[in-house]
Amino acid sequence: MAEKQVAIKKEPHEVKDIERTRSNKVFIPATDIMETKDAIILSAEMPGADAASIDVTLENDVLTIQAHVEPQFPEEMTPLYREYSIGDYQRSFTLNEHIDRDKIHAEFRNGILTLNLPKAEPVKPKQIKVKSG
Repeated sequence: MAEKQVAIKKEPHEVKDIERTRSNKVFIPATDIMETKDAIILSAEMPGADAASIDVTLENDVLTIQAHVEPQFPEEMTPLYREYSIGDYQRSFTLNEHIDRDKIHAEFRNGILTLNLPKAEPVKPKQIKVKSG
């Protein structure tokens, strides 16, 4: 039986180790990772975020998702007691060579960021012609 290769893994660093310019709390979004025949799908829960506040970056094989969340209260109300915390989101994953980086796409709907990471085409053997003289 062939051994399956995992295409991504969670970065071992803690969010608190990252230097930030904002003093908000930072949450690691709960993320589901699923595999189809053609892609790896990541679904990250980020309640309170909106599509304009989300940054998805890929640098040196590290895929990072970030979102900035601003507290929102009706103008005529001031919070006296809150059990629900508001904060930013950040999480990173390391990709291996089996992901086609040029075809990654993201969608945000109902507080869930879905990333589609297409699998790269297998490298096919190539015949190289030898020229003489």
